[in-house]
Amino acid sequence: MSHATDTLTIRELEDVRYDAVVSQDYDAFKSLCHPDLAYSHSSGDTDTLESYLEKIRSGFYVYHEIEHPIDFVRVIGDVALVVGEMNARITAGGRPKRLRNRCLAVWKYSNSGWQLLAYQPTPLSADAGDTHTLDTGWPPSSKNRERR
Repeated sequence: MSHATDTLTIRELEDVRYDAVVSQDYDAFKSLCHPDLAYSHSSGDTDTLESYLEKIRSGFYVYHEIEHPIDFVRVIGDVALVVGEMNARITAGGRPKRLRNRCLAVWKYSNSGWQLLAYQPTPLSADAGDTHTLDTGWPPSSKNRERR
């Protein structure tokens, strides 16, 4: 494994996974995930792979638009950390929301290739001029991002 190649691969996989949930291609999303996925939400809830798939397939979570600028990717052995943002227009439990989150995604390399093992968003505070559920405009402004 080459760190430069792995970093590019992880960036591409991040695009694919977000595109999959927006386009409602949940089989594609599942194929990217580790069976032991821990998928946390900005609400504080955490899902397993199966419970998250159940929620997105049932329409509890509907992703309309996602922007996910990446600050950096760090590959350490067979683990990759992706730090950035997840900004989205979604419907959650029947309620429209706009999300502004800092996030950490953890990818693990195995015989199956790179798989998403964990995801953790943190809502950006209103003190920073951002809101978690109110309409603040789209897309959010970019700050200090690594270029692809």
